Amino acid sequence: MIQQIKEACDFLRQRGVHKPEIGVILGTGLGDLFIREIENPLTIPYKEIPHFPLATVTFHTGNLIYGDIKGKKVLAMQGRFHYYEGYTMQQITFPVRVMKMMGIAYLLISNAAGSMNPDLEKGDLMLLDDHINLQPDNPLRGIDQKEWNNPYPDMSQPYSKFLNERMLKVAGENGIRLHAGVYVAVMGPNLETRAEYRYLRRIGADAVGMSTVPEVIVANQMGLPCSAVSVLTDNCDPDNLKPVTIQEIIEVANKAVRPLTTIFVNVIREL
Repeated sequence: MIQQIKEACDFLRQRGVHKPEIGVILGTGLGDLFIREIENPLTIPYKEIPHFPLATVTFHTGNLIYGDIKGKKVLAMQGRFHYYEGYTMQQITFPVRVMKMMGIAYLLISNAAGSMNPDLEKGDLMLLDDHINLQPDNPLRGIDQKEWNNPYPDMSQPYSKFLNERMLKVAGENGIRLHAGVYVAVMGPNLETRAEYRYLRRIGADAVGMSTVPEVIVANQMGLPCSAVSVLTDNCDPDNLKPVTIQEIIEVANKAVRPLTTIFVNVIREL
């Protein structure tokens, strides 16, 4: 893996990516407006980067964007990878390792998730304070412990307190309602049954999704401070559950992308 990461980094440097400061992972339906905030953008399709997976989900564009936001060098993933696409956890988290090796000091993550907390509405934003991992594999399983420091990362504070405080501060300054809660990661790609929503809520989760946690585990293992925000795209009340389509989820995500972009851009300015 180390050699593959070096080859990907060498390629990116040859293409003009130098000393990025902040990495960003953009989730379902959450990319376009943020990308337009990047000045002097350099767009590199994933398919050109050595050892990068390809984004197989149709609504994930599949580009790495490098440029400037508020005077900071940003490296943004326009589309991510999921376990349900058939990739290994090591493949899913490969870009996080590459971005860290390229020099980023902070990682900001977004995702779309379903709300199980009756106090959180469709279209709201939720800052991840903690998570529950119910995915069937771990990105650290099988890694060469001789190649990597900290093979047993502590996860008592998976999301950076420093970054989360700035997320809440910026949201408040801009009149944006930003909740804090617990995210649970499941495999997918199907949505959950009524009984599963009841179970997930009872074990302490406020929102459910199919991503983010693998990237956060690897970020913690590499000593990379990270923060994540969920756009709550559907209400998952098991007693009043209505069918939802991926198109409806994307529509809600598109409506919430402006306040999310405002938060990310202003946090980047403060870092």
